[in-house]
Amino acid sequence: MRVEIKSSDRIGISQEILTVFAQQAWNLKAVEVSACLTFAHLEHPNLQLNEISACLKSIEGIISINEINLLPIEQRENHLQTLLDRIPDPIIDIDHQGAILAVNSATKKLLTKANDFGEGKIIGQSIEDYIDQKIASLLTDKAITLSISFNHKVYLADISPVMSRYQQLTGAMIILRSMKSVGRQLALMQSYQEHCFDNIVGQSAKILLIKEQSERFAKLDLPVLISGETGTGKELIARALHHKSPRAKAPFLAINCASLPEHLLESELFGYSAGAFTGASKSGKPGLIELAEGGSLFLDEIAEMSIYLQAKLLRFLQDFSYRRVGGTKELYANVRIVSASHQDLPKLIAANNFREDLFYRLNVLNLDLPPLRARADDIALLAKHFIHNASKQVQQSNQEQDRTPTLSGPALTLLKDYHWPGNIRQLENILFSVVALNTTGCIEVGEVAQALAKFSQSIHDVLVDKKQSSYKNWASAQADFEKELLTQLYPSFPTTRKLAARLDVSHNKIAMKLRQYDIKG
Repeated sequence: MRVEIKSSDRIGISQEILTVFAQQAWNLKAVEVSACLTFAHLEHPNLQLNEISACLKSIEGIISINEINLLPIEQRENHLQTLLDRIPDPIIDIDHQGAILAVNSATKKLLTKANDFGEGKIIGQSIEDYIDQKIASLLTDKAITLSISFNHKVYLADISPVMSRYQQLTGAMIILRSMKSVGRQLALMQSYQEHCFDNIVGQSAKILLIKEQSERFAKLDLPVLISGETGTGKELIARALHHKSPRAKAPFLAINCASLPEHLLESELFGYSAGAFTGASKSGKPGLIELAEGGSLFLDEIAEMSIYLQAKLLRFLQDFSYRRVGGTKELYANVRIVSASHQDLPKLIAANNFREDLFYRLNVLNLDLPPLRARADDIALLAKHFIHNASKQVQQSNQEQDRTPTLSGPALTLLKDYHWPGNIRQLENILFSVVALNTTGCIEVGEVAQALAKFSQSIHDVLVDKKQSSYKNWASAQADFEKELLTQLYPSFPTTRKLAARLDVSHNKIAMKLRQYDIKG
């Protein structure tokens, strides 16, 4: 029985109450005292409240005696435990020797599922029974984050020291974060927008076919290889694939294989163990494969990956097992690989610059995105979309009133007739620069022509410098010119006879040159 005894604030009254309890041989399990209040948890067969009241009536200053459900400290513990149990991440409280003092329900579920431990067996055990590190690495006077293996599963552990009022270390509070939850947070940081097929702008036959194929592929848990020129929206398609797949609630992480040197790309993908190389974190670091657990990993520009990393990726795709850089422990990941490249992978295979066996592993499902010049019917929709987005950004930065420019007919015609070597990304950038400089509310053909001329000149200067250094002789320069000329004209004159008439040469010569330079419609 738990009771609350109200009394006057008299010195020694609590001691007198406890003396009466001792005289009655009642088992006093807990007691709590505050000003004018004494709380007691008593155990005795058939103990009644009136019996307690009768024994205490002789004590001067007793005001009232009431039965209660819980002592104040028990109420506080219950509220705290309820709060901890609401947190989905496992939380473990340990003392300065590593003994487990308290856990939340997420930890109990984790241990019960793994080893069928009962709740009573968790408290009091050493944390070293569950982790792959020594207690000393957890007990520091500063908050730290470590990658640890808890109960044979890898987590990121946020460890906060527990200090006494005299600033002595008395233990630590450990919060375990699963790689999936960390990966999901990282995915949100990479892109906070929602990506779905409805957000892919376009109604042309080619883009509708790509959407239809992609939606079917999204349901199949197989690798996808997305090919297409730079700027055609390969990552947008990859994100939409993930959003439509059964893995949608898990992380989607992306990395550009051309943006990092080999050793950095390896550690970014596979992670590294503690002390794997000079400058490595003492606790190691999980890689994107580990963080994307249950979700999708997008490898952009896969053709830029070194032969060594291609072999390591191939091994992972065979059984989804891998090791961190410098590690010896075999890890497994449930990840869907989506890759992309603007290069001709079969040609790279023939030149021994890309592994043929890896190509077959990645190319289970294939999407070939059309260039913008092949879907000119979509340019009006894309232009409207980009102008609207650019207007919002310009107005927010300049604090202007809502003003979205319109696109004149001749300006739209110029956009449709342009060959767009940079595809959709180039269209977006051109329109953003035009909108930022527009003051009339209507985008005229001259503004678009000026923006395109600036872009073409800058690209031309780069290409001229590059070509001048790459020309070996007259024949190679002539071949480059012929290939570029045919590549630009063929979409507008899509048969050999039309193209031959345009260039005033024989049909057979055009057919031979198209085969020579592998130019296809």
